[in-house]
Amino acid sequence: MFSFQRTSAIVLRQLYLMQGSPARVLPLFAWVAIDMVTWGFITKYLNAVSGSGFNFVPSLLGAVLLWDFFIRVMQGVTTTFFEDVWSRNFLNVFATPLSISEYVSGLVLSSIATSSVGLVVMLVLATAVFGLSFFVYGVLLVPYLLVLFFFGIALGVIGCGIVLRLGPAAEWFIWPIPALISPLAGVFYPLSTLPAWMRFLSRLLPPSYVFESMRSIVLKRPGSPAPLFWGAALDVVFLLLASWFFRAIFHHAVRTGLIARYSAESLN
Repeated sequence: MFSFQRTSAIVLRQLYLMQGSPARVLPLFAWVAIDMVTWGFITKYLNAVSGSGFNFVPSLLGAVLLWDFFIRVMQGVTTTFFEDVWSRNFLNVFATPLSISEYVSGLVLSSIATSSVGLVVMLVLATAVFGLSFFVYGVLLVPYLLVLFFFGIALGVIGCGIVLRLGPAAEWFIWPIPALISPLAGVFYPLSTLPAWMRFLSRLLPPSYVFESMRSIVLKRPGSPAPLFWGAALDVVFLLLASWFFRAIFHHAVRTGLIARYSAESLN
């Protein structure tokens, strides 16, 4: 039976780790702050030299904010999992009555907490320093943020499954994932810029629908709820795939004994 108390223990452990280590707290807001400042000044420079009257702040800085939010969500899941991998604590966790669904739910709640910090920092900097008004996007910003959030959760869980299957060194396959999919997501340019075969792949990614719709809103073009629907539908597919994948990898690791390499005793 699902227990929220056991799930919250995963979040509480992560909180204790952060309380005892400022090095774990700093990345929650430092990198997003650097991104906001860097891209903020780039947009101001483009506004100054373009002479077109087009405002680059909502189109470029808004895109950076949304993409960084997605990255923080994904890394919120994977980093919590990696803490157990780095400390060789994963086997100990599952020596308790904790179920897979409770553990993954704990990863998701940890991601909500950490990504919320980054989102607040980005919103404050983008609004107070660079004048990014989110009234440009309207209430549609919330559902589109949710599409990015659930896709980040799905990719994070898939990344955890990959590391669980291939071993601790496979974490280096996970960190570049956002950079690898960003060209297909159309974060900074319309999908029409891409060749046909890349556009096909883009249509399989929920973020592509988010950024295409956000550009239409900024350019005041007629909007449609269809992109939001397709993005949400793909999120459901990715979430189901991620749940199945992690569960299958976990059972494989238990059956074959691969899970033993995540035990502290394996270092001896």
